[in-house]
Amino acid sequence: MNDDTSITVSRTIDASAAEIFDVLSLPERHVELDGSGFVRSVDHGDRITSTGQVFTMNMTGDHMGGDYQTDNHVTGYDKDHLLAWETAPAGTQPPGWQWVWELVPQGPGNTEVRHSYDWGKVTDQELLQKVSFPLVTEEQLEGTLARLAAAVSGG
Repeated sequence: MNDDTSITVSRTIDASAAEIFDVLSLPERHVELDGSGFVRSVDHGDRITSTGQVFTMNMTGDHMGGDYQTDNHVTGYDKDHLLAWETAPAGTQPPGWQWVWELVPQGPGNTEVRHSYDWGKVTDQELLQKVSFPLVTEEQLEGTLARLAAAVSGG
């Protein structure tokens, strides 16, 4: 499902919601999940356990002229069901884009995972002109889901 300001992809993964959430809620695992190639490493970030937490990632990309850092402000948390965060250049407030993970159990060992990238709250016209949203494509998001499936299946 896509519109002018968001992309959502979904996939059913052969793992429990708890197993998947365990991977998603640990920022140091995000490097292996990233289908965009932008995430390099975690700078600092404990396991996500509530809204209000911030974790910082080391990133790279031509859109930012090379290496940079992002602060990710956790805005949604419901253990084994929902994780969401708004991303900002390190040291700044989020300008309006967010990442959302929704987990919907489909049985004892299957979970539908919906992953959304939403930039609908970005209002800074200068930023909108500088950054051509979406920075991450639908195919890259689907790649992230494939990497997540591999991470929880152990292979």
